[in-house]
Amino acid sequence: MIDLNGKKALVTGGSRGIGAAIAIALAENGADVALTFQNSADRAEAVVNSIEAHGRRGVAIQADSADPGAIKRSVDEAVKALGGLDILVNNAAIARYDTIANINVGDIDALLAVNVRGPILATQAALAHLSAGSRVITIGSAGADRIVGATGTVYFMTKSALQSFTRGLAHELGPRDITANLIQPGSTDTEMNPADGEYSEFQRNLIPLGRYGTPADIAATVAFLASPAARQINGTIVNVDGGMLA
Repeated sequence: MIDLNGKKALVTGGSRGIGAAIAIALAENGADVALTFQNSADRAEAVVNSIEAHGRRGVAIQADSADPGAIKRSVDEAVKALGGLDILVNNAAIARYDTIANINVGDIDALLAVNVRGPILATQAALAHLSAGSRVITIGSAGADRIVGATGTVYFMTKSALQSFTRGLAHELGPRDITANLIQPGSTDTEMNPADGEYSEFQRNLIPLGRYGTPADIAATVAFLASPAARQINGTIVNVDGGMLA
């Protein structure tokens, strides 16, 4: 059994899709959970309602993950609302697709700001509040190791950066008994990549299990890594991809 009773968690980008599933799974296993959102206030509130339905404290914090000040503020607000912080889940991300020949500077900067700088700054802000036994869990992409389309080059490059980030954190935080791990989802049924979408059949053909994952699959892995059962797992990349990278 996964026991997160008494733990305080922050999930960035937690109003929908994988982030929402993570927030709810942490609450199901006993954690109080804060989540950030940028625009989807109604959906964020729905996630908070689900958290509270499990008897846990939930709070939604509006924050743009491209804004360094907003990232710092969101961590501070989460700590104040929950009374501490034990688990940080760096989930917020954006996707912009184009070839190297055509991608514009604005899209490049946006991808780097949210997908790379965002997790760094959120973790930096959280470090003062994390103690022994705490967890930093980052959500990347199996595309970091297998690019399946030329238009995803820059997006997947940002996900590759999270591998080095996680390994470095493991060395930096290990002496404090804080673990850092990276989850790389494969094709997962979300609004951004629906299982019945235009390219879904192509993606399914890359997966030995022959099916898309669900946000709940990713959330279950996060809950495990956040638990005491995963105390010796550190600096590890966990692929939740149906075997796509096998």
